[in-house]
Amino acid sequence: MKTLVIAEKPDMGRTIAAVIEPKAKNNRSYLEGEHYIITWAIGHLLGLAEPDAYDTKYKRWNIADLPIIPDQFKIVPNPKTKDQLKIIGELSKRASAIINACDAGREGQYIFALIQQQLKLRQPVKRLWISDLTAASIQKGFDGLKDASEFENLTHAARARSEADWLIGMNASRAFTTRHNALLSVGRVQTPVLALIYDREIEIEAFQSQTFYEVAAWFRQEGVEYRGLRQGDKLTDPEAAEAIAASVKGKTGHITKYEAKQTKEYPYRLYDLTLLQREANAKFGYGAKKTLDIAQALYEKHKVISYPRTNSNYVTEQNIEGMHKTLNLLKNGTYSELAQGAKPELVHKNNKGVCNPSRVEDHHAILPTLKRPGTLSKDEQNIYDLIVRRFLSHFYPPAEYKQHTVLTEVEQHQFKTSVKELLSLGWKVVLSSSDQEQSGSGKKKTKKNGNEEEEAEEWTDKSFSVQPELPVQCTKSEFKEKATQPPKSYTEGTLLKAMESAGKQIENEELRDAMKDSGLGTPATRAATIERLKNVGYITMQGKKMQLTLKGRTAIELIRRAGVDLLTSPEMTGQWERRLYQISKGEAGQDKFMENVKKFTMSIIDKVKVQAPAPADAFGEDARGSRGKGKGASSKGNRAKTSTRTAASSSASTSRSSSGASGNARSATGTAAKTKTTVAVSNPSGARELLAPCPAPGCTGQIIEGKKGYGCTRFKEGCGFVIWKEYIGKKITSTMLKSLIDKGSTQVLAFKRKDGSTVKARIVLQDMLTGKLTAEKIET
Repeated sequence: MKTLVIAEKPDMGRTIAAVIEPKAKNNRSYLEGEHYIITWAIGHLLGLAEPDAYDTKYKRWNIADLPIIPDQFKIVPNPKTKDQLKIIGELSKRASAIINACDAGREGQYIFALIQQQLKLRQPVKRLWISDLTAASIQKGFDGLKDASEFENLTHAARARSEADWLIGMNASRAFTTRHNALLSVGRVQTPVLALIYDREIEIEAFQSQTFYEVAAWFRQEGVEYRGLRQGDKLTDPEAAEAIAASVKGKTGHITKYEAKQTKEYPYRLYDLTLLQREANAKFGYGAKKTLDIAQALYEKHKVISYPRTNSNYVTEQNIEGMHKTLNLLKNGTYSELAQGAKPELVHKNNKGVCNPSRVEDHHAILPTLKRPGTLSKDEQNIYDLIVRRFLSHFYPPAEYKQHTVLTEVEQHQFKTSVKELLSLGWKVVLSSSDQEQSGSGKKKTKKNGNEEEEAEEWTDKSFSVQPELPVQCTKSEFKEKATQPPKSYTEGTLLKAMESAGKQIENEELRDAMKDSGLGTPATRAATIERLKNVGYITMQGKKMQLTLKGRTAIELIRRAGVDLLTSPEMTGQWERRLYQISKGEAGQDKFMENVKKFTMSIIDKVKVQAPAPADAFGEDARGSRGKGKGASSKGNRAKTSTRTAASSSASTSRSSSGASGNARSATGTAAKTKTTVAVSNPSGARELLAPCPAPGCTGQIIEGKKGYGCTRFKEGCGFVIWKEYIGKKITSTMLKSLIDKGSTQVLAFKRKDGSTVKARIVLQDMLTGKLTAEKIET
């Protein structure tokens, strides 16, 4: 019998077949040779089943039925790719052994594990674990196949991640949706990411700009001219700033301090996926998903880069020889001049800026491979160019500078000057021309200190020096009005940086590296999380900037008011991701993690059940009962015909964003979820109009109109909420009822007294449990 090889996607399968069975017969959905049968998944062929697979009552969304916590999770085939799953099953019957050749990572491991579980594959399994799809790497991988048992912990982590996302996504989304009569997607990772954006927007809105004044002066000493900024207390009086500028102009001063020291700037770290996405966003404006898709194409289709879904910026000793071979390859072609000028001896196993095995987990940093690129699209060329130039930079010496700091005193006012003199461009020669301009000569930069004042820094490739013992002449001075600036809205690039460190504002690269296994999501899933926030209508893009929608803002406020702050905590969710990483390494148990997730899920439901419903206008005009981006269903207060899958499935999806794959056999936008069903209401009156959700704490009923009042459909279950149709001479209309429930009061009404005079007042819902009303007089 033959060995069955299961790759993750068709292109990968065909590439592998070309190496191990070059004469294999092509049978469309598999290739067969003398020793191997090579077939493939198409991303996720299977996913976790919807709640109604456990009980048909879950087809109707009812908060009383929550939480949904399966004893054993069921998996179901993706209807779109079930034929391929069937083919794998048939081929497995002709195989005595199986090789798992899915992507070498957590999700690739999970894709295979679900196939193995569904088809009940009993053959011994080996694991192909490679970082690129060049022929040499594939052959080397097959020569050193690993035993599948070595990756059991990775499978446990993948299952725990998927099941935890399902529990929180399905339960929390249903709870918040039914309680607040609006389709709300809630998830283990997406919600704390949304909270990051929310907190930044609140910080921007609360920011109060302060005006201050900056005084600058220009000094000359024997042919050398330099600029300095006044030091000292912040100036808030324009007259004082003007007076200082006037007092120093034309005067003689002296240098109180002069310091010059040589510094070196080493090449930036090799790319991991998140760093590549951040820089592509800043340089080209690419979204995180677009960069991932391009990188995936460069890896799978063109085979010119190594595995992109990595979180490492380093390589191992085994990669050094390959890096040198790639350098030689680049000496012919577009990068020949840069490759010819490179110094191979600078990349070696003792160079910790490149080779650091302790910082390489499943995959090394993204590297160009030993395959020459053919025809690349403009976008593909842009990303490939970033990767190649970053790779080449490590074969060059550090850039060298001389940092000059000058303190000049004139008329008892002190001015500071910082000049960064370029001595040697070093590795920066590999930067593109636009990037070299930013790092090159003759540039003025500013660095902000804690008071938001700017410290001038001159970048120059000309020699600079002053003589402290000689006087200086102030040739020019000026003052400018400045204002403190609010924090900047997130871009996809800056949000990725925040997700990597679980929202902590960490500038130090080493510390941020240490936080990587405690980040929000993984490099492979972060792009999908950002896309999901767009698709469910929580954020919009204005150019590069992310803007929170009313729906996104209200969602975070409702979650926090419900008392489940943990669900919005980036740091805590980052710790969960850290625990999943520990599970993958065998340092923590899957069962304990899932036990904690189940407890948290139950606490969410308990708290949401007693939460007061949100006002009708809390989510914007199109948010109620809507799908994904907030369109399509009535906003008149009933929950009928709400899409049952968009909110929960999108938040519980496996977040796999590679082409052809989507979590739980449907996309994050819910486009595969075309079935609609009603959210449950116990309505014994049948045809009566459902006017509004019952506001009684913990009640899931609807308010309907009776003969003498408006009552709850769950009165038989004990709900005593009722608002009578007449109150102190006023007839309570259905419009007034909705205002009472949604806003807590009616608009201002005129009431007649017994003496014929009138008084203005609002009718207020005093007790949400019983429906008791009171009047609130308006003073005129």
